[in-house]
Amino acid sequence: MTQRINYIRQSPELFKKLLELSNQLKESAVEESIRDLVSIRASQINGCAFCVDMHVKEARIHGERELRLHHIAIWRESTLFASRERAALAWTEALTKLGGHGVPDDIYESVRTQFSEKELSDLTYEVMAINAWNRANVAFRTVPGSADKAFGLDKANLA
Repeated sequence: MTQRINYIRQSPELFKKLLELSNQLKESAVEESIRDLVSIRASQINGCAFCVDMHVKEARIHGERELRLHHIAIWRESTLFASRERAALAWTEALTKLGGHGVPDDIYESVRTQFSEKELSDLTYEVMAINAWNRANVAFRTVPGSADKAFGLDKANLA
C-alpha cells in the first residue's frame, strides 16, 4: 500500500481540531475498553487498515484480551461480550452504516438501557470521530503501522 497524500501536512489545522476531539473523548463518560471496541468495529466496517491496526494495538496496550479482539467482527455470535459492550457495538454499527430510515428504534432502546444520556451522547461522538478518521485514512491510503512509534504503539509488541 502506498499513501496517496499526507493529509496531516496538507491540512494541519483541521487535523489538529480532529485530534483535539479525539483527545477530549479520552475524558468521556464511556470507559476506555468500550471506546477501543467501538474504534475497532467502525474501522473494520469501513475497511480502514490503518485504524484497525492502530486500535487493536491500543486495545492490547490497554489490556484487552487477544481472543476478544478476534471476536469483535463476530460479536453477535460471541459469548465474550457483556450487554453494555453489545449495545455499544450495535450503536456503532447503526451509526457507521446509516440506513435510509436512520437508527432503528430497537437499537436505540437497547443502547438506552445500558448507557445514561450523557454516556450515549459521548458514545455517539466517539463513533463520529472514528468514522471521520476512517474516511481520511481510507481516502489517502495511510499505511498501517506507519505511525506506531509516534503514537507509542510499538509497545504493543504486535509486529
